[in-house]
Amino acid sequence: MAGAKALLLGAGGAGRVAALKLAAEGVSELFLVNRTTAKAEAIAGEIRQRYPGVKVAVGYPKMAVDLLLNATSLGLKPGDGLPWDEGQFALRNARAVYDMVYRPAETPLLKAAKAAGCRTANGLGMLLYQGARALELWTGRTAPVKIMRDALEKNIYGG
Repeated sequence: MAGAKALLLGAGGAGRVAALKLAAEGVSELFLVNRTTAKAEAIAGEIRQRYPGVKVAVGYPKMAVDLLLNATSLGLKPGDGLPWDEGQFALRNARAVYDMVYRPAETPLLKAAKAAGCRTANGLGMLLYQGARALELWTGRTAPVKIMRDALEKNIYGG
């Protein structure tokens, strides 16, 4: 992510961790959007202090970004609205869209992003590797990632 521009939706626990990881990986610009602006401002302040080389702003970018990352819970339930304001940012201005939500496999955000020509991915891989790492820490053994992935896909998607 070094040198990339990213738009992060959500400033809860997952959003904060994602923002700090993006900053640690050297994004050049990070835009934070949250329904509670004060939460986004707090994360922006933390990033400015810890990673002064990262340009961080609260609000939607006026230019294209390399990544739009959804760290909100919108998309988990049928009928959820979209996690971003279409009037503030057009999906065609994002090269890639990552939704931390993994069920359903294709959230309304990912469906819209695919239609806009973006590369897309959901949060299944994040869930998988969090579990794999935890298993390794607890047991001291290498996690059987392929078996874990197959089990997750079967359990979550019925595949």
